[in-house]
Amino acid sequence: MSRVLIVGAGLTGSLCACLLRRELQNKVHIVVWDKGKGSGGRMSTSRPPDCSSHSADLGAQYITATAAYAQSHHSVYSELLSAGVLQPLDGLVEGLRQRDGSTDYMTPLGMSSVVKHFLSESGADLFFERHVTGLYRRGASWEVQRKAGGSEMFDAVVLTMPVPQILQLQGDVGHMLSVEQRQQLDGVVYSSRFALALFFPPDVSFSFSWAARYVTNNRCICYVAADSRKRNADGPGRGPSLVVHTSVPFGVEHLEKDKEDVQPIILQELHKLLPDLPQPISIKCQKWRFSQVLTSVPDCPGHMIIHDRPLLVCGGDAFVHSNFDGCVESALSVLSVLKASL
Repeated sequence: MSRVLIVGAGLTGSLCACLLRRELQNKVHIVVWDKGKGSGGRMSTSRPPDCSSHSADLGAQYITATAAYAQSHHSVYSELLSAGVLQPLDGLVEGLRQRDGSTDYMTPLGMSSVVKHFLSESGADLFFERHVTGLYRRGASWEVQRKAGGSEMFDAVVLTMPVPQILQLQGDVGHMLSVEQRQQLDGVVYSSRFALALFFPPDVSFSFSWAARYVTNNRCICYVAADSRKRNADGPGRGPSLVVHTSVPFGVEHLEKDKEDVQPIILQELHKLLPDLPQPISIKCQKWRFSQVLTSVPDCPGHMIIHDRPLLVCGGDAFVHSNFDGCVESALSVLSVLKASL
């Protein structure tokens, strides 16, 4: 039985683990490590400090399926819809540019529920706060070292974290990259932004009618969502949640500042947009250093093989394009490599 390590419990990693289990059944022992405290990556859902408010999606907000991807990824969409993980987005989204033939979906339990569904289906051994720092080739295996100390051996490794984090890895990865591969990885560009989640008490109701709104002509804020309303989750017993995303220029301008210093600036702009907004119980600020992929690896191959045997392969939206279907494409691409290798 081959031990396969998938680094990153985001969408690409979780779907890859799920598909690998289904395709190779008892031939693989799948392990997933993530440096965070929970799964989801950029599809994470944040809980409030207490259960009196709804949770909030600080990263991806909803999923748009184009007509082409709805067909080519039909099995993935069908599975998530049948499981109730996805539902059509029917709330009002002001400023949304609707593309012909596309369908928008929301997640009733938050975006991380998509990732959790695939991880559950994968049967993988899942470990959080496992920050990979180096990979070393040991004969027919990889020794994978982590920040807290210690290491483990694996027969194959899949890296799905952001490209700059791959390039920072110690050990044998750096000199195994060809000149062309390094140029391709160096050329990957991400946007950066901040996101705020505001959690409100149960007696609060918002005065505006929209579920989400794209903001124009604001140097700071580009998007606001009544997150619980977007998910059709508003109702008695729990207070609503509000999500704010900053613009990319604002994110770049303030990227190296502490999020505690940036939060008041965002709140000041928010109160200009929504002057009658009630007082929240609590606020969470998230800095997305690697938000969306602006420039991906040329020709969108879906994966990059750094070493054949033992297999070391990279995947994620940087190797396709930055949305749900890009991650699905990458997971399918990495799966084909794993099947051929194991």
